[in-house]
Amino acid sequence: MTVDTVKHAESTPDQEQPYKELGLKDDEYARIKDILGRRPTDAELAMYSVMWSEHCSYKSSKVHLKYFSDTTTDEMRSKMLAGIGENAGVVDIGDGWAITFKAESHNHPSYVEPYQGAATGVGGIVRDILAMGARPLAVMDPLRFGPADAPDTRRVLPGIVAGVGGYGNCLGLPNIGGEVVFDATYAGNPLVNALCVGAMRVEDLHLAHASGTGNKVILFGARTGLDGIGGVSVLASETFDDTAGKRKKLPSVQVGDPFTEKVLIECCLELFAERIVVGIQDLGGAGLACATSELASAGDGGMHVYLDRVPLRASGMTPAEILSSESQERMCAVVRPEDLDAFMAVCAKWDVIATEIGEVTEGDRLVITWHDEVVLDVPPRTVAHEGPVYHRPIERPADQDAVQADVPDRLARPAEDELLPLVKSMAASPNLASKRWVTQQYDRYVRGGTVLAQPADSGMIRIDESTNRGVALSTDCNGRYTKLDPYAGAQLALAEAYRNVATTGATPVAVTNCLNFGSPEDPAVMWQFEQAVKGLADGCVELGIPVTGGNVSFYNQTGSTAILPTPVVGVLGVIDDVRRRIPTGIGAEAGETLLLLGETREEFGGSEWAHVVHGHLGGLPPKVDLAREKLLGEVLVAGSRDGMLSAAHDLSDGGLAQALVETCLIGEVGARVFLEGDKFTELFSESTARVLVAVPRTEELRFTDMCTARGLPWRKVGVVDPESEALEIQGLGSLPLAELREAWEGTLPALFD
Repeated sequence: MTVDTVKHAESTPDQEQPYKELGLKDDEYARIKDILGRRPTDAELAMYSVMWSEHCSYKSSKVHLKYFSDTTTDEMRSKMLAGIGENAGVVDIGDGWAITFKAESHNHPSYVEPYQGAATGVGGIVRDILAMGARPLAVMDPLRFGPADAPDTRRVLPGIVAGVGGYGNCLGLPNIGGEVVFDATYAGNPLVNALCVGAMRVEDLHLAHASGTGNKVILFGARTGLDGIGGVSVLASETFDDTAGKRKKLPSVQVGDPFTEKVLIECCLELFAERIVVGIQDLGGAGLACATSELASAGDGGMHVYLDRVPLRASGMTPAEILSSESQERMCAVVRPEDLDAFMAVCAKWDVIATEIGEVTEGDRLVITWHDEVVLDVPPRTVAHEGPVYHRPIERPADQDAVQADVPDRLARPAEDELLPLVKSMAASPNLASKRWVTQQYDRYVRGGTVLAQPADSGMIRIDESTNRGVALSTDCNGRYTKLDPYAGAQLALAEAYRNVATTGATPVAVTNCLNFGSPEDPAVMWQFEQAVKGLADGCVELGIPVTGGNVSFYNQTGSTAILPTPVVGVLGVIDDVRRRIPTGIGAEAGETLLLLGETREEFGGSEWAHVVHGHLGGLPPKVDLAREKLLGEVLVAGSRDGMLSAAHDLSDGGLAQALVETCLIGEVGARVFLEGDKFTELFSESTARVLVAVPRTEELRFTDMCTARGLPWRKVGVVDPESEALEIQGLGSLPLAELREAWEGTLPALFD
């Protein structure tokens, strides 16, 4: 096998290279040659192609993502220990504790190979959290699929759910929340987003940088193989093989081993505790190409890597393949020479393979050798941080006005005697139905720290047993809302996640995101993206909580049909004592008052009712009122702190009707409800900034006086009635809880069992 060295590249300037097959444009390839002053070697071309891919370089989105930083105030920034650009965001939550959390996407791999695509998505986001110096505590998975009854959904959903559960369960990490959403636009392009949260002491924060001339570069964890090559670009194994076609092309989806990652987690945490790590980077997308270039770029010197030292699990791998492999469960650390023996001893204790593959050097070059031959010599910043930047054309869709003008007012509404059956049938519709069939495959309570999990409004984890301090997390997005108005839609996703966290009694403090959109080469998609970014950033400013990081996933479309624009927003909240959390289900104390906080308006644009009953998407989404959301959150946190609330459930998809069904079924308690005005609007409107709360009779006056004093609208809508074993709506009739449960819980098992 002939290896393409730098010396050989210099002497063969006209040699053709398959840069287009690797996803590089003509001008990008020309720029690489200009940077190097020659044609790139095979290894250099591999590194640039994966690092300049959309997934790694954010070349179509970074001009817009800058808006997050530009709008972050000093007060918001003061809460962050690490933000956008790091492996994950980190916030200081007080008493010496820091929380790190982030969301990522693994959409395309999960369509190709559902189980491994989803499993390695979980593994990758966990290593991002680990790389910050934190112990991973819990995961969440917002998932989106095509129509629930579509053949391809039946192909991908069971495998994806099994992959999420299989990897997370083996790691011993509880899965405390997420979403499962169905829509025709996700057919052929499911969204598999993964979020992980971890905790650490503030002084344990680690960043990804290679500093200190003479410090050693250690690769540790699993061996490097041929799996995952091309995961972040169109790179295939035979591209750089002069025997192209003789080696079987392997799938570009990585293969995960959660048991190896479990050991790697414990090994890393002990290394951190021993204070023998200078810098650390996980190996995920783009593998060693990413880890070495990013460590060197963020450091204060150069780096020399001896690629032939990398432990392999496949014979005959080329330097380009080794650099581009996305084999899982690997980390790269920078270690002082005097700490090398101690580092290796910890790895040996945990039976983790660890190999010294290089050192930090003077200067500003990343040099990689293969059996003493130089195969890569590049300025690392040009690879990791100075890739292409595109100002893609932006154009408001030609049909946007027509879509917004197609208001749902013309849709036939049910007669009053049809409302009760509609409550039941809506509860059984795929998007509103119980997701228990999915979540029962996840271990939600392993390690004993879980306080709340699905189907609660937010997941909640205890992080400190001595004080019962905890954090709450929620992810949300309604793609139909974002389709109707991307700016407002992103703010509505933020508002719902914020509200969900506050509903548990936690104070929202920070945001992460996973922005899923169609092709950036479509000006209409870029308009959606730009509007969503601005909406989310502006919303965070109004709420006073920072965006700490996130992910962009483009090219989510089948043919020319893009997915609904889906900016998933994750909100992190802090609670000083998890024992005062507010449950979602109402309790068994008879006579507790049900109060509806907030205002109900006739808002059905993008609603679940319009979608399920009429297959309609048009008009405008519900009005955003972030000032009201903030006030509502303050009231809920105060109600929790002062023991005034026994249950709370936010109103969102499906409106009050769905909230009543869920709070009764989760609590296994009946209720009597009375409505004012138009019963259809009262039941199914999706107006925002609303929460249904249960208040003990002894606290009703104190709580309502607080709401009135703060200017928060409230209205009594019912009472808890455990004796009835039904949801009774005055003037409409009763729905037995057993009948409701059969409808709510029966949908997904009937489709996927």
